[in-house]
Amino acid sequence: MRQIILDTETTGLDPADGHRIIEIGCVELVNRRLTGNHFHQYLQPDRKIDESAVEVHGITSEFLADKPRFTDVAREFLEFIRGAELVIHNAPFDVGFLNHEFARLGKEEWGQIQEHCQILDTLTLARQMHPGQRNSLDALCKRYSIDNSGRTLHGALLDSEILADVYLAMTGGQTALLLDASQEPQAPNGLQTTLRRMTDRAPLPVIRPSADEIAAHEAYLDRVEKSCGGKSVWRQ
Repeated sequence: MRQIILDTETTGLDPADGHRIIEIGCVELVNRRLTGNHFHQYLQPDRKIDESAVEVHGITSEFLADKPRFTDVAREFLEFIRGAELVIHNAPFDVGFLNHEFARLGKEEWGQIQEHCQILDTLTLARQMHPGQRNSLDALCKRYSIDNSGRTLHGALLDSEILADVYLAMTGGQTALLLDASQEPQAPNGLQTTLRRMTDRAPLPVIRPSADEIAAHEAYLDRVEKSCGGKSVWRQ
């Protein structure tokens, strides 16, 4: 299973207003392991960057003056992501901008991102897992104890690396308890759930209690039963 964790930075909030992508950052996961392969590129947008956007990511027009344009890297980028599952936080934002960039190059030739990749929105996933709570990337880092101390400003590559850690933490637990081995777990709202059975892991050690520990446990249960006036569930 090949997944690409992706993030972008832009000149503003809406491609319909002519805003463009100025940074793309991607890291690769294969079978839930970071491979070290990545795609990272700053881009010349040929337009002014909103001041409010600069305050978020710190990327200026002066810095981008000598950078390539999207058309210069589009083929390499598409080959990097083609056939993978894209994992994106607030996917409609990034996908909307990417589709806008490809449409500028020719929609019939390039198509849309959804034609080349599956897409998983971790914001939607987080809202299903933690309803009513804050589910920004920073909030998820705090919830899952992910170190994002280097994230003073947004950056596409840094944010994709952090999102990779968050995604693995979010999806690393048991997704379903199968009472019938013939049943497959059903994920909510159309999300795909994969159940992996570990067959190459050494058996977990079984540590038996000593006689003194058993006696102490029985004495504790005696006290529980005396205080509640009934038989404890551990002895039923």
